[in-house]
Amino acid sequence: QVQLVESGGGLVQTGGSLRLSCAASGLYLDDYAAGWFRQAPGKEREGVSCIASSDGSTHYAESVKGRFTISRDNAKNTLYLQMNSLKPEDTAVYYCAAGYNIATMTNPYEYDYWGQGTQVTVSS
Repeated sequence: QVQLVESGGGLVQTGGSLRLSCAASGLYLDDYAAGWFRQAPGKEREGVSCIASSDGSTHYAESVKGRFTISRDNAKNTLYLQMNSLKPEDTAVYYCAAGYNIATMTNPYEYDYWGQGTQVTVSS
């Protein structure tokens, strides 16, 4: 049974940092494209960052470029999202996801497995 379990969310002030973790079981993350998505109240789920399985190439949403870093520890089978210089508009529930044979890494509908989400709140 595949499980993705996020952790590391919380309340932080503007300009602060958080590191999200996504521990995977039942699959090897390096065999899958993996990504972080977020969803704020009343908004659609949006792609934040993703990492390819083939060459480890990464993609970031324009809104987080230069502030967020995605990484993967294959030995721990864990995906990370380092978030720096946080802004109130980063407030959302953050989800990790994994998918196989993904054509468009930013498309949430192509991902097969999802975590339960972790809340990130940035106060102004």
